[in-house]
Amino acid sequence: MPEFTTLEHENLNSAVYGALCDALMQGRFQPGDRLKIRDLAEQFGTSVTPIRDAILRLVNDEAIVFRSPRDIRIPLMSESRYREIRSIRVKLEGLAAETAAQVATSAEIEILERIVRENEQAIAAGDRMKGTELNQAFHFMLPQIAGMPVLNGILRRLWLQMGPSISDAYLPGGRAMIDYHYPVIEALKRHDSAAASMAIVDDILLGGKPVLERILRGEKREVRRA
Repeated sequence: MPEFTTLEHENLNSAVYGALCDALMQGRFQPGDRLKIRDLAEQFGTSVTPIRDAILRLVNDEAIVFRSPRDIRIPLMSESRYREIRSIRVKLEGLAAETAAQVATSAEIEILERIVRENEQAIAAGDRMKGTELNQAFHFMLPQIAGMPVLNGILRRLWLQMGPSISDAYLPGGRAMIDYHYPVIEALKRHDSAAASMAIVDDILLGGKPVLERILRGEKREVRRA
């Protein structure tokens, strides 16, 4: 019986951690947001213990800043950190797109097309959270199609840190946030690995300009306050 209780506890902790990871990657929190353990426990319908454990894991993932039990925040992204993460994403997501283009099936491409159609609707409706959720789904489909679970795990940690900043810029960024997804799909249809890699790099560098612009504006505000 004690073994079952321990297993049950571990499963609950993993489920809560996974749900918080998804919330961060999908932009349900924004840079500077303060997290309250009790409020999160109510939202997840659980006790404070698994929430606290999940937050400590996310601190280790560098996705949350824990200053004190009463001051837990989504960190503000600095320009230097953004550029470093972006350069890593360019290499890794480029590899995912390149490999996905070699093996993508028509059914998988149809899923990507559906994601983009729904994202168009989300942007038109001004639904930031739905849009960022679909954006993340598009990007994570590529390592999934490529059959690269290790790469997927590495990207998840990067997206834990990037998710809130992408979400913050999503609606102001408008069409730039999804326009570069179309060339990715076209390259996958042709099984053109080089073009697929270039297209996802364009998405990260050019489509990501609104994200960098908001980070730079945020840093300027912080300087003026100081």
